Amino acid sequence: MGGRGTGVAQRVLAAVGVIICVLLPAAPVAAHNSLTGSDPRHGARLAKAPQQVRLTFLSRLDPATTRVTVTGPDDADVAAGPPRFSGSRVTVPVRPGAAGVYIVRYEVASGDGHPVEGEVRFTLTTGAAATPTATTPSPTPTATASAAAPAAATAAPA
Repeated sequence: MGGRGTGVAQRVLAAVGVIICVLLPAAPVAAHNSLTGSDPRHGARLAKAPQQVRLTFLSRLDPATTRVTVTGPDDADVAAGPPRFSGSRVTVPVRPGAAGVYIVRYEVASGDGHPVEGEVRFTLTTGAAATPTATTPSPTPTATASAAAPAAATAAPA
C-alpha cells in the first residue's frame, strides 16, 4: 500500500513541476537586448545620403558599453560625430560619401552582461555632390606657351 501512495505523489509532483516550468518565463532570454529597428532600414537602397543613422533596441542602452561604427565604401569611416543616446535609441551623425554599401555595426551589453552584436547594411545609389572648390578650373602651362608662340613667330621675320 505504501508503494501506491508514493507513485501518486510522484506523479502529482512531476505534474506540478511541468506546470511551473511552462508558466514561468525564461528570464535569461528576456535579459538579452536586441535590435528592433533602424533608420535607414536593413537592406534599404537610398538615392540621397542620410544625415544620420538611428538604431532602436529592446532595452535601454548604456553609453559606456555600447559601440556603434558607420563605414562606407572601401571601409571608410563616415561617422561625423559621436553617438547620441536616448533611452533605447542611439543616433550617429554621418557625412555623405560615395555611392556603395554602408555598414552600421553595433555592440551592446545586455542586462545580464552578455554582448549582443550585429550590423545593418544599406546602399547609397548616388554619391554625394562634389564640393565647389574641387571643380574650379586652374590655368594650364600649355595655354600660356601657345599664346606666346605667335608673338615669337612675328618677331622673327623683322
